[in-house]
Amino acid sequence: MYRVASPSEYLVITGIGIDDIKLAKKAWILPGQSYIIFDMSPVNYTFEVQAMSSEKLPFMLPAVFTIGPRIDDTHSLHKYAKLISRHDKLSSHVKELVQGIIEGETRVLAASMTMEEVFKGTKEFKQEVFEKVQLELNQFGLLIYNANVKQLVDVPGHEYFSYLGQKTQMEAANQAKVDVAEARKKGEIGSKEREGLTLQNAAKIDAETKIYATKREGEGKMAEIKVKAEVKVYENVREAEVAEANAELAKKKAGWAKEAQVAEVEAAKAVALRDAELQTQVERMNALTRTEKLKAEFLSKASVEYETKVQEANWDLYNKQKAAEAILYQREKEAEAQKAIAEAEFYARQQVADGEFYAKKKEAEGLIALGQAQGAYLRNLLNAVGGNYAAMRDFMMINSGMFQEIAKINAEAVRGLQPKISIWTNGGGEGSDGSSNGAMKEVAGVYKMLPPLFKTVHEQTGMLPPAWMGTLPNSGSSN
Repeated sequence: MYRVASPSEYLVITGIGIDDIKLAKKAWILPGQSYIIFDMSPVNYTFEVQAMSSEKLPFMLPAVFTIGPRIDDTHSLHKYAKLISRHDKLSSHVKELVQGIIEGETRVLAASMTMEEVFKGTKEFKQEVFEKVQLELNQFGLLIYNANVKQLVDVPGHEYFSYLGQKTQMEAANQAKVDVAEARKKGEIGSKEREGLTLQNAAKIDAETKIYATKREGEGKMAEIKVKAEVKVYENVREAEVAEANAELAKKKAGWAKEAQVAEVEAAKAVALRDAELQTQVERMNALTRTEKLKAEFLSKASVEYETKVQEANWDLYNKQKAAEAILYQREKEAEAQKAIAEAEFYARQQVADGEFYAKKKEAEGLIALGQAQGAYLRNLLNAVGGNYAAMRDFMMINSGMFQEIAKINAEAVRGLQPKISIWTNGGGEGSDGSSNGAMKEVAGVYKMLPPLFKTVHEQTGMLPPAWMGTLPNSGSSN
């Protein structure tokens, strides 16, 4: 079956094919495997830890810890899955486990600090508790997401913080009285100081006012003298500028008269020059007109000839292209026809070859079947004759008619030979003369056997013995 965990959950799978455990968000659960689903959401645990300082003063430390599985570490998740996941996170087992760790670390840390250090260093104390508790929770795969340590509370019967609060209140009241008296003192002294400062400042302001009035009167006279001098200087500068302007005007008038005369001369010369240039351009245009007319005539003739030759060349090219295309089309069709013929011949040959192959295959299969049948027949026959190979061979030769065939072949071989039989005698009664002449008689018998042998060979083959061995008689009588 297929199981899928929600976003805040994990599947823990064990069983066949898994060495330890397997964590997954979704997986197939196979036969022989079991699984559970555990939630990874953190949980708030509220405790009131009772501890004692180094002065043997007990106190209560209310704290709220937000604790859950460490989701960013696979090894921690495996620890949590194996040690904690089967228990409800709100169960007494898990709560007692977490509370035991927190109380133990808090008490050890508080025993090494004075009450004043614990009270004044609440932030450092909280950080120390947080780090030491986290070290212990690592072995269970847990992580402290948030830790909130409230104000320290007195244990019933030990009102240290109450007395400390009363002391603080009394110190605050006394300090307030001292502050009030100090404030009255400062108020009276300040009032007198303010009156003296007011009189001093008034006298100082009167003196500064007189000095400022005198200073402003001197500055006014100096400004008036300065203005008069500046006016005189300005008038002199203006007179010099007027004289300079008159001189500059006279100079410019002379320059303008000169420029006017030069302009008149240049204008007359420019008119003559322009007249000559225009005449030259008229003549040039006339020459260009005649040249262009001639060019146009020659160009029109050349264009007509060019167009005519181009049309002729295009016509020849078109005819040649069409002829080439026709030849190409004819050759393509011939190639296609040859290709079709070759494909048909190849197909026919392939069909013939396939038919021959099929026939040969069937013939081979028949021979194999016949051989297998004959082998089985021979095995049965050999078993029937008790394993006697000679008996089986004779039976096969008789059954197949081989003896009859051999007799026919032998008869055909001797048919038409017409053999001649000659009878020779060598006096066989002489053999009783005694053993002393036995060897000579044997030699004499061999020589007596030669004439009938030579004669038989001569009659059968027509061959004669060599002359040194003797000659045969003309008649058939014996010697």
